[in-house]
Amino acid sequence: MSVSTTTAATAPARPRTPAGGAARRWRLARHSLALAGRALTKTRRNPGELMDAVILPVVFLVLFVYLFGGAVAGSTQEYLQYLFPGILVLTTVLTGQIATGLSIVQDMKKGVFDRLRSLPVPRPALLLGSVLADAVRYVIALVVLFAVGYALGFRVETDLASTLAACGLAIVLGFSLSWLTVLVAVLLRNEIMVSTVGFLLPFPLVFGTGMAAPVDTMPGWLQTWAEVNPVSRAIEASQGLLLGGPVAGPAVATLLWSGVFLAVFGTAAVLAYRRVV
Repeated sequence: MSVSTTTAATAPARPRTPAGGAARRWRLARHSLALAGRALTKTRRNPGELMDAVILPVVFLVLFVYLFGGAVAGSTQEYLQYLFPGILVLTTVLTGQIATGLSIVQDMKKGVFDRLRSLPVPRPALLLGSVLADAVRYVIALVVLFAVGYALGFRVETDLASTLAACGLAIVLGFSLSWLTVLVAVLLRNEIMVSTVGFLLPFPLVFGTGMAAPVDTMPGWLQTWAEVNPVSRAIEASQGLLLGGPVAGPAVATLLWSGVFLAVFGTAAVLAYRRVV
């Protein structure tokens, strides 16, 4: 008895496998990418989910250019150069997010999330995977937008690196704001409500800017909103990257606001999801 006790006492303890932060992050990333692939497979089988994100920015571009170009800038060509950077930001902030909210609602109603929760999958991965799939949709929508813009006569006045930076900045902002749509989807769990709210919520952010007309032509109250609107900084950065002009200040402000949106809406969405399910 004493020998066994002594042996047990003196036996070296088994080394623990620490669940370190890096391991947890890798696990979250791996599962999120797998779920993003699933979301993209659903989109490939149902292209209608992608069409809104691709077609709506083109409709806004053509509509604004040929309806307001002559009145605002004197010619459609000059107005196209002015408008395009703003439509670039609009593509990720306004039109690319509804599909994520609808996909989350459908999966929750069909019990897909319940089945996934029975597996060793981090809960945030279920939401993060859907949002990551949106980033791919943004890329497709931006490629189509540039193709149509060039066909209409838009020309980048800087270089390829600046163009890619403008696209990347817009995608980062869209990614951070998409968590607002995720939060709405988790709380409402209704396709019609998510479509309506998810489409209307970003409107003050997108159109309360100098995207379609110079800010100094707006009423005073709208000028005040445009000056503090985070999307205004993103549009200014996009204009500087595509057409030349100040970039550093607006770009840094856009990244800071993106971090705030991600921290607030992302955290709220994950907490709401944990309570709901």
